[in-house]
Parts: sequence; C-alpha cells; structure tokens
Amino acid sequence: MPASFDARKAKILGELDTPDEQYEDLSPKGSVDSGIRELISEINALPQYVTTSSCAGRISAYLEGTKGAKGGGQWLFTSHEAVEMPVANGAVYKLLGLENDEPAAPSEVEEARFVHLKFEPMILHILTASPPAAQHAATAALTAGFRESGITGILSPSPAQPATPMVAVRSSGLVFDCIIGYSSTSTTLGRGEPEISDASTGGDGEAPRPQRIVPMVSEAYLRTLLGIANQRFTTNGERRERFRKALLGV
Repeated sequence: MPASFDARKAKILGELDTPDEQYEDLSPKGSVDSGIRELISEINALPQYVTTSSCAGRISAYLEGTKGAKGGGQWLFTSHEAVEMPVANGAVYKLLGLENDEPAAPSEVEEARFVHLKFEPMILHILTASPPAAQHAATAALTAGFRESGITGILSPSPAQPATPMVAVRSSGLVFDCIIGYSSTSTTLGRGEPEISDASTGGDGEAPRPQRIVPMVSEAYLRTLLGIANQRFTTNGERRERFRKALLGV
C-alpha cells in the first residue's frame, strides 16, 4: 500500500474510534449515522479502502438563509432513518418546525425565506489505495443503483507518489426537494397572517430563527410527502445492501 494512503487511513480510523459524544463532523447531526456505521466498519476493515465521509440518507426540513446573504439557513428537522408518523392534529407541522396554521403563501416571493422538505439518499466517499481498488468500488456502487457514482484522482501526481483515487458513492434518482412553508418579514406577510416583530441576530452570526414559520401546504399533504420519503428510505437501504454485497463479495 502507498505510505500516504496508510498514514491517512490510520488518522481517519483514529478519529472514528472517538466516542460519539466527542466526535464531530460537518453534518447537522455531527457524528456518523448509526444506520451506516456497520457498513463503514466493514469497508474500513478492507486493507485497500477507508471512508472519509458518509451519510446514511436523510429526511430534512431546511429554512433558507436571508436572500443575498452567505449561509444563515437553519435545519428545522433532520432524521437519518424513516420517520414515525405522528397522529395528533398539528403534530406533523410541529415536527417539521412549522406553525399549526392554515396554509398561506407569501405576497412577495423575493423577500420570503422558504422551508424545503428534502429526501437525500446515502452518500459515501471512499479513499482507495489504487486505481484497480477504486474501479472495483465504483463498479459495485453503479451496479447497486448509485448511478451518479464516480472516481476522482485516478492519475498519479508523480512517479514517486502513487495514485490513491477517491470514489464517491451517490445517486440523485431518489432525491426530492419540496417547498412546504416560508418565513416572512412584516412587509411580506401572506393573506391573513399577523405581523411579527423583528428577532435579534444570534451571537453565532447565523440568521435569527423567526418567530413564525408559516405552512404553505396542508398537513395531509405533508403526511403524503413523509410517506414517500419513508418509501425511499426503504429503497435506499436495499441499494446500500446490494452495494455492500458487491463490494465485499458476499
């Protein structure tokens, strides 16, 4: 194995051994998803592979940042597994961070911050020890249904530094992104919506969480969307298992 690969793998495995309460990454969850931890362990047990980032799949409700500003959005809800549907009236609105109000629409689209309900399937990045190892991983991903998978860094930087390609395991076929609500200022209120006062900016520099986030669709429609997302989690899991078997040869 290339010395550079062995060194990076050792560093990554050391970080993965950190307890969950201490480990942090750049995802909203901040740690490795439990639904994919076993797969990651199996991949990392192979000498020619090490995972550098991962997500088991995600259902999320995300509030956009202020128009024209960099960042500032907020995660209102995230789940890395199928969502157990609440039955009480208004409970789905509450789950996704929306007010239990009649659906409304912003009077001025340009000023509104929209809430997106999203489903995103599994994504993995795997550092490999050689181009043949990368080709095997990419083929396993593509045949399993992760059709946007690919390889980068397949060329050697120099004769003294062998290539250690990166494989991205991903698919956009199961993705959906639906606008389900909005936050507005007092100048962009929807019909029948009361005025709200300005919130102060948080100390972390992010856009303040508004006092009210108004639904744009019915709760029944949200239940349908969550049902679809749960179905896609099932399909996501089936593809993940096919990838596992193809990669490990089991």
